[in-house]
Amino acid sequence: MRYKYFNPIIRGFNPDPSVCRVGSDYYIVTSTFEYFPAIPIYHSVDLVNWEHIANAVTRPTQLPMAEAYASGGVWAPTIRYSDGVFYITATFSGRGNFIISAADPRGEWSDAVWTDMDGIDPSMLFDGGKMYYCANDCGSRGDLYETEGISLAEMNPKTGKVIGEIRRIWEGTGGGWLEAPHIYHIGDWYYLLAAEGGTGENHTAVLARSRDIWGEYEPCPYNPILTNRNDTTKQISCAGHADLVESPSGDRYMVHLAARPYVSGKTTLGRETFLTPVKRINDWFIAENNRARIENKSCAEQRISKGFACDFTVAEWEMPWLFVRGRDDDYIKRGNGTLTLRPNAKLTDKRGLPSMAAVRQPDFECAAETELEFTPHEDGDETGLCVYLSPDNIYSVAKKRENGADYITVTARADDFVTEIYSATAPEGRLRFKIISDTEKYGFYYALGGCEYITAGTVSAKFITTDVAEHCFTGAVIGVYAQAETNTTAAAKITRFAVE
Repeated sequence: MRYKYFNPIIRGFNPDPSVCRVGSDYYIVTSTFEYFPAIPIYHSVDLVNWEHIANAVTRPTQLPMAEAYASGGVWAPTIRYSDGVFYITATFSGRGNFIISAADPRGEWSDAVWTDMDGIDPSMLFDGGKMYYCANDCGSRGDLYETEGISLAEMNPKTGKVIGEIRRIWEGTGGGWLEAPHIYHIGDWYYLLAAEGGTGENHTAVLARSRDIWGEYEPCPYNPILTNRNDTTKQISCAGHADLVESPSGDRYMVHLAARPYVSGKTTLGRETFLTPVKRINDWFIAENNRARIENKSCAEQRISKGFACDFTVAEWEMPWLFVRGRDDDYIKRGNGTLTLRPNAKLTDKRGLPSMAAVRQPDFECAAETELEFTPHEDGDETGLCVYLSPDNIYSVAKKRENGADYITVTARADDFVTEIYSATAPEGRLRFKIISDTEKYGFYYALGGCEYITAGTVSAKFITTDVAEHCFTGAVIGVYAQAETNTTAAAKITRFAVE
């Protein structure tokens, strides 16, 4: 029986997907940039239904996450499997490329091994008892290369040490921003899949092949093999940065990033993970219709996500939680039915660890709700519910002390513009906050205890879009937070948080 599935297969901020199959199991990893835990691992048995089973970076010792800046940190992971071991390699912006490994993707992953080879968007190929490592090398070796290209080397995956020399193997088709290389050995050919055009509306996937892994690589005559740059439906944009996978039955697909431009042609969700069928023509692999589509056919029935609700009666964090640059457990604690947040760094700070616990906004139309108690002690003490894209792009509904009095406020921050769109005297007692989003706006609400919600205003979603936030590679997250202007003993006691 044939079913329909709908893209994206992993919704919300999940860019730069990489996939590998082990037996009948598929695994996808995506970029997390400045967020911790880093590198989510998703599992599937049918390619259309995915479960978040683990995060690969869960310990501060694995990576220097505290150094990450907005849209820095972990870029473009690749996942591969060889001889009973899973490997992930990625770029840590400003530091270099690393490899981590695990026998069980659901278990603990190793500390990072830093590689001898830099560049961005690294990938691995295990072939003939060797591991080959490739990356975009533009600007990575001093003045050796004046043009961008892909370089390759044999490498020891346990040490990150290059064996032999690093060679440039391909300079692309001329589309610019050549990146995201993956090499596959299929039949008599080595195929080099890469991205061009930049990760915006001109994004593409391009293909080349060679009989020898070291080249010379000939470009595919059907390039770009995937792009939505001329998609007049305007349902999908930015399709590119792809990785190929073969099913046990021999069907081939590519997972790739793309965006859904619903907010005045822009997106609040960032780049998401899509799945596109692949056809084979003259020993070339090409996306069906040469572009991504929202609706496709599958042999599996796609299940609808049920949203997210946490259980604060246990100390363990559920997989979807995200923290900016790390989590300080002296300021963020959970258990016995409560999440306690004590102010640390502010949401607008470019360094430090804000007391914010968030999850990816799962879709354009969603609702987030929290219930909490909070008694401010000093002017500037604040806690609430927020939509966070970057330190400069934040919407929030909160309880806050100003000039010795407590207020409910709704604040919209967009770069240098900060607007308080609502302010009312805060009631005493337990509060509920709610944010409802659609394709064009966010609505903000609050309530005392079990009373009806009071509307506190709406704000256009366009200032939380990645197109407006300059050089923003992430997507909107929604979470609870506490912050202060000065040292304070105030703490927020949160008993419920859910997104649906």
